[in-house]
Amino acid sequence: MSSFPGEEPLRREALRVFVRGLEVEAGIGVYDHEHGRLQRLVIDVMLELEPNAIERLGDTVNYETVAEAARAIAAEGHIGLVETFAERLARACLDDRRVVRAAVRVEKPGALAAAAAPGCEIVLAR
Repeated sequence: MSSFPGEEPLRREALRVFVRGLEVEAGIGVYDHEHGRLQRLVIDVMLELEPNAIERLGDTVNYETVAEAARAIAAEGHIGLVETFAERLARACLDDRRVVRAAVRVEKPGALAAAAAPGCEIVLAR
């Protein structure tokens, strides 16, 4: 990589891979009326990787892998809390050793009147 005359070479400080606004239908909630039905979750995931050069897909995390993990968690069956869902997804993302930090935000639209979306965010790091 060439640089402009007199400039110092650049260094990679961070590499973040994200999936924003992923919609998943899940059996979720602690109340009786929430059991036996699916509800929409909106999920944002921000993954931090070591800031290495990325030349091919195998050097990074595939977005579809994140989406598949979220769908797999939903398919496992009813979950009481969005916090539990978020932690399971963050842990699944950290199964990839290239991921050093995972931030997962889960919104549950329609769960609280007069709010756009209640939810939670969890951050796990190794």
